[in-house]
Amino acid sequence: MSRLRSAARRSRRALIGAALAVAVAAGTGGWAAGTAQTAVTGPAPGAAAWRADHSLGVRLPDPATAAPAEVARFFAALTDRQRQTLVARHPLTVGNLDGAPLALRYEANSRALRAERDRRLARADDPAGTLQDHRQDRAVARRYTALLAPGRHILAFDPRGRGQVAEVQGDLATAEHTAVIVPGSDIDLMSFDRAKDPYGTPTGMARSLRAQLAADAPKARTAVIAWAGYTTPVGLGPDAATGRLAEAGAPRLARLLSGLTAVGARPPAVLCHSYGSVVCGLAVPRLGGGGLADLIVLGSPGMRRDSVAELRTSARVWAGRDASDWVGDLPHVELLGLGHGTDPVDPAFGARRIPAQRAVGHTGYLAPGTDSLHNVAAIVLGRYGAVH
Repeated sequence: MSRLRSAARRSRRALIGAALAVAVAAGTGGWAAGTAQTAVTGPAPGAAAWRADHSLGVRLPDPATAAPAEVARFFAALTDRQRQTLVARHPLTVGNLDGAPLALRYEANSRALRAERDRRLARADDPAGTLQDHRQDRAVARRYTALLAPGRHILAFDPRGRGQVAEVQGDLATAEHTAVIVPGSDIDLMSFDRAKDPYGTPTGMARSLRAQLAADAPKARTAVIAWAGYTTPVGLGPDAATGRLAEAGAPRLARLLSGLTAVGARPPAVLCHSYGSVVCGLAVPRLGGGGLADLIVLGSPGMRRDSVAELRTSARVWAGRDASDWVGDLPHVELLGLGHGTDPVDPAFGARRIPAQRAVGHTGYLAPGTDSLHNVAAIVLGRYGAVH
């Protein structure tokens, strides 16, 4: 009888929470509509020219449909000269082609960034543009220049929409321990790294994590990928409360992880922050149980899965949230497409708990000196007994 009463209370709380979510969304509808985003999907610009290129006498793998393993086999069969020819002719395609050799992608994305920077600078001097257009073009050009700085390794770059980018910290080809950062809302090309709230950005999180890995294991070879490869929500509103953008981003994340496997990289720990955990919840089941060593969710509004079992992964699944994170006040329910379901830190979800007592706020999990950063680093290094 007590079990039935408990189930009834949970059901009532779910209905109340769902009603609250609907009310919030309805009440902010006019404001939120202005922030609705169009998801960037499909291959980067230039895919049609790539498909039409028969200059090597072979059929090039379709960027939209070829599996990363197929892409890896294709490039392995080419000569160095043939690879360089493709980089020169199709930098945006090669730079975003999961399964292509890492060094080749870095080179291709440098070419693509330089080309886009020059295009933006030319537009900034076009008298047909407005002053606001010129300012925006110069700002974007400065961001491209920053990404071209010596020592930066850009794994993916797509100028469409608000811009998408992925960067590798460390030597991914030789790393013994790797991690992938999947960010949440308000992240794009311009906010990929920033001075304000740095540990809420992919670059800030990746740099902090890699520094902790170096401190904890000075002789270990490590790499961290900061991945902003999907269209994120802007602000609070329907985009953040629904799974629409996560559904568009999940195949892109799954391809990234499959691509790492295809080029021989170690299975990573995938760290999913905030709305990024919704993307991870939809992407991980696509991997067929493999592709990653650990799955870490921090500050999660839910993963659109009711339990670890629904993720269909052999990876260890971890979840953490600090007491001051506002996400803890959200109704962890899903009704009529609103909300993202069960709270991953709920014991019923089945994830291993990551202590985060010294983290502050929603974006402080990888800030230096926090127990959550220490614990994430221990997981990436496979030192599970050190998580406390």
